[in-house]
Amino acid sequence: MDIKWIEDFLSLAATRNFSRSADHRNVTQPAFSRRIRALEAWIGAELVDRSTYPLTLTVAGKLFNDAASEAIKLLTDARNQLRSEHTAHNMLRVTAGHSLALSFFPEWLDKLNDASNEKPGTHSSFSARITATTIHDSVLALTEGECDLLLCFYHPQLPILLNPDQYEYVTVGSERVIPVSAPDKSGAPLFRLPGSKTKPTRLLAYPATSFLGRVMELILANAPQAPGLLTSYESDMAELLKRMALNGHGLAWLPQRSVEDELDEGKLVAAGGDAWSLELEIRVFRSLQNKRPALTRLWETLLALSASTSKPA
Repeated sequence: MDIKWIEDFLSLAATRNFSRSADHRNVTQPAFSRRIRALEAWIGAELVDRSTYPLTLTVAGKLFNDAASEAIKLLTDARNQLRSEHTAHNMLRVTAGHSLALSFFPEWLDKLNDASNEKPGTHSSFSARITATTIHDSVLALTEGECDLLLCFYHPQLPILLNPDQYEYVTVGSERVIPVSAPDKSGAPLFRLPGSKTKPTRLLAYPATSFLGRVMELILANAPQAPGLLTSYESDMAELLKRMALNGHGLAWLPQRSVEDELDEGKLVAAGGDAWSLELEIRVFRSLQNKRPALTRLWETLLALSASTSKPA
């Protein structure tokens, strides 16, 4: 007995019309009729009184209709529950900074899925639940086993303090943090570096305790000259600073990937040269103690992808 026969019968019980049910089930009417006959043969009783119009269910048909409806509901509920549990079991938990979560993670996950599905016999995608948070909370989540992957910016002078005997990483990209401003009518930056003490440049800043705040401090410490800056707004979220910069409230240091469209459209312009920028790595960390199969499979894909992209042309 094919479960499709039960679904055919339930459709027929609802429409009381062979032709409409055949259309609904996307089969020809003769094929649909044969499937109903096959179901009746399996049950050993006629389910439909074909002498009436519209057709009616026999006593056996009414009894089977109730049982079939309940059976399909139970099977559907069980399937949905099992699928949900399977998805949850294979769902990778990722923490990342807000900028990486918005501008890097989606395309990176697509790239991993494409690479995974290129393997012979592999036709499954990685599922992930991402939490956008601070670097402090991200590291804490990884060390306490509350996430599988930590995606973060890295610079040698701004290290991530994770024991290399317990955690490993792969470098998955790079990002440049650059100063940007809304343009004036001529296309020049409204706010530009270096500014001066007598006429300071309005700054959209990060808190000193945030990672991008420390990046900004590192840039200023290595700047070609002492800048004149006046903080007019502060947030630990680059997207908020970007919005303020777009509205002409000051200069902001932002990850270049997050402002590519605005730079291309001329809504934002560079407010300083390369000396006022800083290149960062993008790293993904995992705990060596985490043996989840989904994570192991992703890490193998990640290592293979990293090896292939690092080969000389």
